[in-house]
Amino acid sequence: MSYVRLVDVTKRFGDVTAVDHLNFEIEKGSCFSMLGPSGCGKTTTLRMVAGFEDLSEGEVWVGDRLLSSPKKTHYLPPEKRNFGMVFQAFAVWPHLSVYENVAFPLRIRKLPETEIRQRTTEALKATNLLSAAEGSPDFLSGGGKQRVALARALAINPDVMLLDEPLSSLDPHLREEMRFEIKALQQKLNVTVLYVTHDQEIGLAISDRVAIMDEHGGIQQIGTPWEIFEQAANPFVFNFMGIANFLPVRREQDLLFVGDGTQRIDAELPEGDADHWAAGFRPSDVMLSRTGDGLSGIVRRANFLGATMDYLIEIDGTHLRTSIETHRAISDDLMFRAGDPCRVKFLSLLWFGADQLKDEVGK
Repeated sequence: MSYVRLVDVTKRFGDVTAVDHLNFEIEKGSCFSMLGPSGCGKTTTLRMVAGFEDLSEGEVWVGDRLLSSPKKTHYLPPEKRNFGMVFQAFAVWPHLSVYENVAFPLRIRKLPETEIRQRTTEALKATNLLSAAEGSPDFLSGGGKQRVALARALAINPDVMLLDEPLSSLDPHLREEMRFEIKALQQKLNVTVLYVTHDQEIGLAISDRVAIMDEHGGIQQIGTPWEIFEQAANPFVFNFMGIANFLPVRREQDLLFVGDGTQRIDAELPEGDADHWAAGFRPSDVMLSRTGDGLSGIVRRANFLGATMDYLIEIDGTHLRTSIETHRAISDDLMFRAGDPCRVKFLSLLWFGADQLKDEVGK
């Protein structure tokens, strides 16, 4: 059921359009992520939903409540929206205990002490902080401090949780740990979350649905994490969501060839009548061998990365990346060196129009 709705939401700063007619819906109890490069308008959108930023056009709804609409001259201030917000900075107060940090917004609302105690305790339990309640947040790790910020946002029983890059200041190990904690917490409490990030792994790991934004403040695709990663709508989305390889392909009747050369590709024909295509694929879609069927290539770079071997392969002037688990590379005689010939086949290909790729590369 649709709960949060953005209808033609637009934000302009002078002559610059930061957010361009965004339309999306978030189901109640789900996690929706906005994913895109820096400067694409993600945080600006979050601030408009929170009420910290005015809309230039459009409307923001939560359930049957209209929160913002310039056309209808309607604006509900942030303190009346009942949203919990977690920022990139931990924003915890070292002179207050963990308990008082979490209780602070409830005291601002002048709630009865019994209700403050109940809500604060529940939020501390949900974030595994009850044992640290009387201590200073200064003694907590970065992940612990971020849990305090989460608990504080949860204590008000928010209608929606807004998270703005809350894990970007953590080291990689804590970031990985916290992304699973946030997802588990969201599912346990059935809270609706709007999450902003530029980190593809976090977006894929915690989201029920993802919106990919471009540098012009528009949305390129909305879908499940699987749809976004495996069925990218265009080269921009495919390229943004991880290491992307693009191979130029020429179609002649029912045959496919690499670029302008004579090497044939054994693959299903793309849907459409165009003569020129771009075959998109991930490093994991590449199968390497020393002999046998497949395209003829040359290893141009070989890097040992511990658990994997990373290879740069040239096929008729086009370079592609792939990786193989080191133990498999050793057992299957796939420890290539720069300059070695190889054979290349593909597990799957995603077809894009050559013009689409040209537009993306030309940006």
